[in-house]
Amino acid sequence: MYRIGEVDGSDEEIAETLADLHRLTFFKAAAVPEFDSGHWWLASHGTIPVAFAGIVPSTRACNAGYFCRVGVLRQHRGNALQLRLMRALEARARRNGWRCIISDTTDNPASANNFIRAGYLLYRPPCPWAWPNTLYWRKSIK
Repeated sequence: MYRIGEVDGSDEEIAETLADLHRLTFFKAAAVPEFDSGHWWLASHGTIPVAFAGIVPSTRACNAGYFCRVGVLRQHRGNALQLRLMRALEARARRNGWRCIISDTTDNPASANNFIRAGYLLYRPPCPWAWPNTLYWRKSIK
C-alpha cells in the first residue's frame, strides 16, 4: 500500500530525502531543485519513500503553478504513483487559487502519457524554455 503526503521541503531531513529520491530517479539528467520553495509530496511504501513530486509558482504563466518535478523509483513504477501525485498537487494548486498548472517533458513517453491520462493538454508557450523536442503541458484547474 502506498501513502502520499505533502511535506515541508524546508525541513532538512525531508529535503535530504527528496534529494536522495531525485538522484535515484533523475541520476545526473537534471539539477536537484531547491526544496524550500513551493510544495512537495512524498509517496511511501510502508515507511520507505519511493516517489516525490513538486510544484512551484510559475514564472512562465500568470496565476499558475509549474509542476517542476516528479520521480518514481524504478521498482515502484506501474502503480499509478505519478498520477496520484499529480492529483495531490492539483488540489494544492486549487487551494492556492491558481488557474492552471503548466509543465514539460523531454524524451519521456511514460510521463507524457501520464499527463494525457491526467487531462493535461499540449500547448505552445509564447517563450519556450526548454529543448527543441520538449513537450509543454497545461491544465486548467478552476
